[in-house]
Order: sequence, then structure tokens, then C-alpha cells
Amino acid sequence: MRTILQERARATRRSLLEAAACLFAQQGYASTSVNDISARSGRTSGSVYFHYASKEGIAQAVVREGFATWPSLVPRYDDPSVPPLERLVALSYDIARALAEDSLTRAGARLWAERHTINADLPDPFVLWTTAVTRLLAQARAGGCLATGVRPAAAARTLVRAFYGFCTLTEALEGSHALTVRLSDWWRLTLPALQRDPRDGHAPTRQAM
Repeated sequence: MRTILQERARATRRSLLEAAACLFAQQGYASTSVNDISARSGRTSGSVYFHYASKEGIAQAVVREGFATWPSLVPRYDDPSVPPLERLVALSYDIARALAEDSLTRAGARLWAERHTINADLPDPFVLWTTAVTRLLAQARAGGCLATGVRPAAAARTLVRAFYGFCTLTEALEGSHALTVRLSDWWRLTLPALQRDPRDGHAPTRQAM
């Protein structure tokens, strides 16, 4: 009996989270009320407050779930037979697709952009993602594929911030459908700065991260 109740509670929380994510992604935090979330989910307002305490609490949960997509994708790209920079590019396309198509990811991104209007501390979504990119760049350096002078940790911070800004602005100007197309342009500009020049015959040097 206890297991059944726990499963029901998880299902209720999930339905509330997904309803809130759809609304936050479509109309933003300020324009979404608890009553809207209740109506969208088919649950009572009391159920919303029981599971999340406040609209701010729902926003925190949506951001946490939405950006959890990023690091969870990384294990798909651990194949050592594929060059690390190639894995990094492929991973970025998966994230761009999530930002374009997944309501939780889209809502998390919008809420983060609107964080100054939310009376709560939202989780920092970029720490795990930056760590994952740092690891891929470090692998590229160890394999002699990273350009001389590129430091994995510093480059990862820049890439993650630039990528997020690029996706946010592309969606604002052209819509989410343009993300994967424009990402090709972004990598044509960015990738040459990361790749080691094949004419450089020197072995990779050990640099501080």
C-alpha cells in the first residue's frame, strides 16, 4: 500500500512539474499562476501547494529538472574511439534539440533568463555542464587534438556561456526551430580555434587547467 501511495505521489509531482514547465516555457514565470498550473495538470491547487509549497518552489524544481538534461547526455559520448571534439559537437546538437523540443529544458532556460523576477534562488545549471565540457577538452588535449594554448577549464567556461547565449538569442530572433541550423554556423566559427593545427608537428605540452 505504501509503495502504491509513493508511486501516486511521484506521478502527481511529475504531472504538476510538466504542466508548470509547459506554461513557464510558453508565457513566462510572471504570467503563470498556481491556478493555471492546477488547471493545466488537472490537479487541485491544494495538490500543487502540498507537493511544492509555492510557485517559487515549482520554478526551482523545473530549472533543476530542465538543466539536468545536459550532464545526463554526456555518458552517451564516452566512446574513446570517437575524437573528443567530435563528441563535444555531437553533444551540443543533442542539447540544442532539447532546448528546441523538450518543455522542461525550454522552461528551465526561460526561468533562468527571468531569474531576477523570481523571489527564490534558482539552482546554478552550468556547473555540471562546464565540468563535462572540461573533461572532453582535457581528453582532446591528452590526445594531441587541442590547439596549443587552449586551457580546458577556461575554454569550457567560455564555450558553455557562449553556447547558452547563442541559443537564447537565436530562439528570440528566429524561433527554436532555427537552433540546430544556426549551430552549424557557430561551430564553423568556433571549432577551428579549438583544433590543433595539423601543420604543428610539436607534441602537446602539459598546461595548467
